[in-house]
Amino acid sequence: MPTPGRSAPPGRTPPPFRPRFTIGIIYLVAFFLFFSFLQVLPELIHLAETMPPGPDQEEAARRVMQEGLNVLLSVLLSLGATSLGAYYSILPGMRTG
Repeated sequence: MPTPGRSAPPGRTPPPFRPRFTIGIIYLVAFFLFFSFLQVLPELIHLAETMPPGPDQEEAARRVMQEGLNVLLSVLLSLGATSLGAYYSILPGMRTG
């Protein structure tokens, strides 16, 4: 048994540190934000084209973000994207072997 301050016994390498759970949470959050943004993007583009810049446009954009966002859909899509990416070893940091 190695003592503190000493390295592992010769011939035996310690397992590499792979924080897959933490990276998976980061991917979930990133995919959630991405899919949430994609849901309201067409309405925000329409607002930017039709309304002049100013406080009215900002208030309308806030209203569109609150009313046009389907949180459950974003959560399900982010879970699916992260799960498929980890299963097929596409996502960096989630690859095995």
